[in-house]
Amino acid sequence: MKESAFDKIERYINGLADDIEKDWVESLFLNGEDNYTLQQLLKNDWDLMLRDPSLPEVDLNHLLDRVHHIIRKNQTLKSQKPLQKFIRIYMRAAAILLLPLLVAGGLVYSYLGNHGKTTTDRQVISTIYAPLGSRVSFNLPDGTTGMLNSDSRLSYSLPFTNSRQVKLEGEAWLNVNRDEDHPFVISTDNSTVKVLGTNFNVSAYPAGNYVEVVLKQGRVEFQDNKGDEKVTILPSERLVFQNGNISKSVIDPAKYYAWTEGKLIFRNDPMAEVARRIERWYNIKVELADEELEKYSFRATFEDDKLEEVLRYLCMTSPIRYQITPRKLLTDGSFEKEKVTFYIKK
Repeated sequence: MKESAFDKIERYINGLADDIEKDWVESLFLNGEDNYTLQQLLKNDWDLMLRDPSLPEVDLNHLLDRVHHIIRKNQTLKSQKPLQKFIRIYMRAAAILLLPLLVAGGLVYSYLGNHGKTTTDRQVISTIYAPLGSRVSFNLPDGTTGMLNSDSRLSYSLPFTNSRQVKLEGEAWLNVNRDEDHPFVISTDNSTVKVLGTNFNVSAYPAGNYVEVVLKQGRVEFQDNKGDEKVTILPSERLVFQNGNISKSVIDPAKYYAWTEGKLIFRNDPMAEVARRIERWYNIKVELADEELEKYSFRATFEDDKLEEVLRYLCMTSPIRYQITPRKLLTDGSFEKEKVTFYIKK
């Protein structure tokens, strides 16, 4: 293979390739099981590596970790159609395709080794993203599973299993696989949550300057990045960190992870909280036109209900009304979010 081909494969493995390079690498191996020329080329390179004692030994655990991660992530991120097709062919012809991919990775390692570099010296960052108005399930390389809520990102570096640290922007429900030797650490903009093995919900949208941790099982430890105090959270407890203050309360955790089951639940929640959650759920903008609205609280359960049905119910249970402002085309070609404005009914 030419040097430029090695560069493209290296960038693809490290997550640095652009769309054109991704398409090239994926198309290269997409039909690899039927590409006789590619098979022979890779087989010859493999035989050459085995016969040449001068080549440095290569640790492919990092690359294998990356392959496993791609398989797990793309089984759940169905929206990524090109990679999903790539993974389906992996599952169908793994015995044929896995070896060429490892060989290609080995060639990259060997090529870089001759230039005094190894890709293990470079940090590979992987990010899982849930677009606005959606929810995305995920599996991490250590066996931890979970779900991201609307407009959320979960980032981590590879290899992952020996350093289980992730960065969260948004809301996530996690079922952390227990590993006492390697604690699981979640970092937000202004705090960290440390766990060994448990399931819990974390909400930390950057724009809200607000962190919420709700624990169903196990035990977690919360720490403000600007302070030394560590707060332990027990099952059925909710911790809120806002404006530098930490508060805890005993709650029913089912309400806080119901979103993973497609349910929107309110249990005597104030109007400001109701507005915030409706915004995320339906990808809209909610505005409270009267301060008196903040005195109202609501109790309801919605499952796969349309926005208009939710709004009608809120108006039936309280003396309020609403007005919907449709999306508008902005000068830059983008669309403004649909807006719902609540008023006191007079």
